[in-house]
Amino acid sequence: MTPIPRRARRQLSPPAAALTRAAGAGLSRRALLGTGLAAGSGLALTACAPPAPPSGGPASLDLPRDVSDEEKILKWANWTAYLDMNGKETRSPTLEAFIEKTGIEVSYSEDIDDNDSYYAKIGPQLRADQSIDRDIITMTDWMAARIIRDQLCQPLELIQMPNVVNNLLQPLKDVSFDPGRQHSITWQSGFAGIGYNRDKIGRELKTLDDLWTDDLKGRIVVLSEFRDTAGLVMQSQGVDIESDWGRAEFESALDFIEQKIEEGYIRKVKGNSYMEDLTSGNAVAGITWSGDIFVLAFDTGDPSWTFTIPESGGTLWSDNMMVPITSTHRRNAQRLMDYYYDPAVAAQVAAWVNYVCPVDGAQAEMEKIDPELAESPWIFPTAEFIADNNVQSFRVLDADEDIEFADLWSTKVMGN
Repeated sequence: MTPIPRRARRQLSPPAAALTRAAGAGLSRRALLGTGLAAGSGLALTACAPPAPPSGGPASLDLPRDVSDEEKILKWANWTAYLDMNGKETRSPTLEAFIEKTGIEVSYSEDIDDNDSYYAKIGPQLRADQSIDRDIITMTDWMAARIIRDQLCQPLELIQMPNVVNNLLQPLKDVSFDPGRQHSITWQSGFAGIGYNRDKIGRELKTLDDLWTDDLKGRIVVLSEFRDTAGLVMQSQGVDIESDWGRAEFESALDFIEQKIEEGYIRKVKGNSYMEDLTSGNAVAGITWSGDIFVLAFDTGDPSWTFTIPESGGTLWSDNMMVPITSTHRRNAQRLMDYYYDPAVAAQVAAWVNYVCPVDGAQAEMEKIDPELAESPWIFPTAEFIADNNVQSFRVLDADEDIEFADLWSTKVMGN
């Protein structure tokens, strides 16, 4: 495969020496830094291209009575390795501080492994107006757009959320799938690229072609999120995934992935549980998410775990906190969302998860925790970093394409 030649690029892998454990405001943290890539002071999330808003005006919603004043509880569904945790991995220091500050008891669960599988579980219940026993769910842009379109989440009272109003980064304030941020608030953003264990493989991986070698056969995992896995393959095939392309280009990528599965190179196509294969050693490389690999290096004590954006490009995405339509604790949920938009709190989370932080002011707070992390392009990327590495967002799919391409992915790839 020939890399896209229109932009100069460089490999971006964290150095072994940067695997550290330190105390920031009394918290243990996870920190793997990019090398020689000063990020500057501004974040660059304008590359995100979320789905367009639904047509027509919103219908009135029959919301359940909010009992937050009587019930100081909250249940939050999130992805794996997506919140700061203490040394025993049992509780989050920032979450414990929120509970102590507000008296709201929070039940935090890593329920979400994949957007589609989680939506398949909760969607029918929400449409039937049945409780899913969660007050916050955390969904990627394109799935958030579907949930908003289908009116399966509650509007937010931004007047009750001053930190969000003041500190949400400008490029994220008026996204097309949720104008004015009436229904969703960005949790974190991140990159998809190549994750691998440099020592176990014995070389650097710079392109997707570097994955398809005999010594790695059966030891590769790829993401079940097709916008990331197919997106990276399409980029390696010369497709600009933010521009006009259609079924032919998508199917070409799926055919390639299907071939690599049949040839035995790809061990598994998984959601967030792909981390299990990397942790166990059953897999040593794959198409992965950025922050997961930095967390894996910390958890295993193995700094040779490396994340890099392929020479042909990587993808950028955001996940969003939303209140399900059946929740009876919306105001408790809003208090938690607003709490995490305090720059000092956001910096503590970012120092552990190493994903792109959406909170204005967090970079200055990160200086107090770790000045090197404050310059990490994995947490605070600039527009130059995004452009130099051909980081793109998968183009908007209309409703018909969304169904069609999801069916193709399910049949050709997930059915293997």
